[in-house]
Amino acid sequence: MSIAARPEPYLVLKAIHKVFGTFVALRAIDLEIARGEFVCFLGPSGCGKTTLLRIIAGLERQTSGTIHQDGRDISTLAPTQRDYGIVFQSYALFPNLTVFDNVAYGLVNRRLGRAAIASRVEELLALIGLPHSAAKYPNQLSGGEQQRIALARALATSPGLLLLDEPLSALDAIVRIHLRHEIRALQQRLGVTTIMVTHDQEEALTMADRIVVMNHGVINQVGTPLEVYREPATPFAANFVGKVNILDAAIEMPGRLRIGGRVVDCPLAGGDPGRMVRAYLRPEDIVPLEPAASAGDAIAATIERIDFHGSHCLARVIADDLGQPLTVFLSLNAIAEQGLAVGSPLRVRIRGERVRLFDA
Repeated sequence: MSIAARPEPYLVLKAIHKVFGTFVALRAIDLEIARGEFVCFLGPSGCGKTTLLRIIAGLERQTSGTIHQDGRDISTLAPTQRDYGIVFQSYALFPNLTVFDNVAYGLVNRRLGRAAIASRVEELLALIGLPHSAAKYPNQLSGGEQQRIALARALATSPGLLLLDEPLSALDAIVRIHLRHEIRALQQRLGVTTIMVTHDQEEALTMADRIVVMNHGVINQVGTPLEVYREPATPFAANFVGKVNILDAAIEMPGRLRIGGRVVDCPLAGGDPGRMVRAYLRPEDIVPLEPAASAGDAIAATIERIDFHGSHCLARVIADDLGQPLTVFLSLNAIAEQGLAVGSPLRVRIRGERVRLFDA
């Protein structure tokens, strides 16, 4: 029986290295992106994600390394010779041109006929939900509408690759949430390979097929949103993506972990007994127990602080047995039904199968 060949990746980065003077911005970046995939470069400011995007676009030249797009070596090509559309945080629309002329800009440069340009612009404005805005100027549009126009302009020439450089960070929260769903739906409808730079973890978790977690010019982890959240590969990835408890612990024996004065089952616990580790555990993986529930592994704690987050609360609790505080996810229903408040006792259980361990 023959095995089907794995399709060639659409974009391949090999050993991308970038140095500014004595500062190493990117170090040995290797990455493959499939055709039609939506990938987010996620990391803090200064981690190298925007530099990497600019290198892919040809706006910055790598010190060493190669880039192949759809089988073509584009490592040294000028931006105009590469096949992409780009959307910047600042929209970068031409203020003296109408919406129609902004969207048509790349088509005019390709010397398309008037009828073809008009048809394409009309199609794109309908696609982004602004069919009656052709005669307006950018300053007559809201921030969210301007970003839609910038997106339409980037898509006008039907590029094989769409690059988004923090496109939503200048927008207010409600518009940002709405537009990220629109961009994702549009990308899926068109099937265009897309790379988005963001420092917003919620944005990356919501929109991406895969997330590339970056820090200090290197890739920490590449994985689906669920993999990055549930199975972080490094302490940085665990700490940067989502809320996390970081607990000092030690290996009790294979499959058992000691945290303070308590021992919990933990499938990942391995190595020599007594080896010091750090246990990373999400707040929702510390389960609050009902007052009447019986559980031999229950840990007694006291609520020290409750932070309201709208649909839920995060509570800081003190557990004497552990010798260190925990942050616990509490639903509003649990708080109301159990009458929980600062100073209330609370029993919790640690889901040991969800603990990720790293060397201390």
